[in-house]
Amino acid sequence: MSTKKFHTIESTAVPLPIENVDTDQIIPARFLKATTRDGFGENLFRDWRFDKNDQPKTDFALNSSVYSGTILIGGKNFGSGSSREHAAWAIHDYGFKVVVSSFFADIFKNNALNNGLLPVQVSEDFLSRIFQAIEKDASSMLKVDLKNQQITLSASGEPSLRARRSQSERFDINPYKKECLLNGYDDIDFLLSIKETIAQFEQART
Repeated sequence: MSTKKFHTIESTAVPLPIENVDTDQIIPARFLKATTRDGFGENLFRDWRFDKNDQPKTDFALNSSVYSGTILIGGKNFGSGSSREHAAWAIHDYGFKVVVSSFFADIFKNNALNNGLLPVQVSEDFLSRIFQAIEKDASSMLKVDLKNQQITLSASGEPSLRARRSQSERFDINPYKKECLLNGYDDIDFLLSIKETIAQFEQART
């Protein structure tokens, strides 16, 4: 599945300061019957977003008018539990481009990268500072620069003040997955992009 090219995202963020968020909480098992990636976003965090009468829970961050943006901030150990790829589908389909946490389950992290969703792992201290900044001011901005592998937290206010208050941290990413995201490639697209190199290698071997 080809995705849009990912370079830099600058956005406000939606905070979810809950640790050990597992894939069944991200997308409950009863919604896994669809065979395409579309439509999973409407059931993202379904049991946390809605009560038994399918009414939105006003105290849940995704239902709040205070928070918005294409960046989701999760607590430590985000994406644990089963290996369902649908969890990454649901987050991406809802409109998030980036998930930030201090630790991701490996399978969720790989599923996210394979579906155009960037998992940014930061230190626990930096994650805490992000949560504190958003709690204090929901308009606080985050900038995620994939090329330079850097995430920056900026306070609101005048540009000169934001510059002085900004805090940054570098994040790691698999080089191959980075190249795919930067170019909007899936695995097949990547192979097609180097087909001439592959052909030259094969000719040299014969």
